[in-house]
Amino acid sequence: MSQQEASRALFLVFEGGEGGGKSTQSRMTAEWLRAAGRTVVQTRQPGGTAVGARLREILLDPATGVLDPRTESLVYAADKAEHVATVIRPALERGEVVVCDRYVDSTLAYQGAGRAIDAAELAQVSAWATGGLRPHLTVVLDIDPRVGLLRAGGTGHDRIEAEPLAFHQRVRRHFLDLAAERPADYLVLDADRDPQAIQADIRAALLGVAT
Repeated sequence: MSQQEASRALFLVFEGGEGGGKSTQSRMTAEWLRAAGRTVVQTRQPGGTAVGARLREILLDPATGVLDPRTESLVYAADKAEHVATVIRPALERGEVVVCDRYVDSTLAYQGAGRAIDAAELAQVSAWATGGLRPHLTVVLDIDPRVGLLRAGGTGHDRIEAEPLAFHQRVRRHFLDLAAERPADYLVLDADRDPQAIQADIRAALLGVAT
């Protein structure tokens, strides 16, 4: 990767609980960046590769039933390893922008706080799976789980959405804790607002960095 490509590459991740509008904001941000002349790869975890799409079905399909928390975590790690190796890192090496719906923090929040897996162990597995690749900026779309689950449940619950409210409250707290630990790397936004207002805040944060 040339120095010019390295200076242009940007890895942007959207995180947060269910119903926060991550997919919508990812799409809107990608469209804005493309209009500004950037080459953008818009992707997601799990499911951003052909292998990942099959893993996503296993992870989210209610028919899968209960998975041991370690099994679930390792399936997510496998998705991340393939995704980083075949999609995210190559795009960054070309000097492109990667906009990703969920990344490592989702594993730390859902399987760590949600499933009560040791945070240090889980962070180590996730770092190994991704080769230590971290986003330049993580946007946390924060929303009360009671509101977010109502939004997300419009078409039926997947395995994760179907977890009890206490699970999703732990997940929310952990996202906020992660952001508080490294505030320079995060943008935390109230997601219970008009999508255009949220998008305006994201664009303001990215001006001069991504365009």
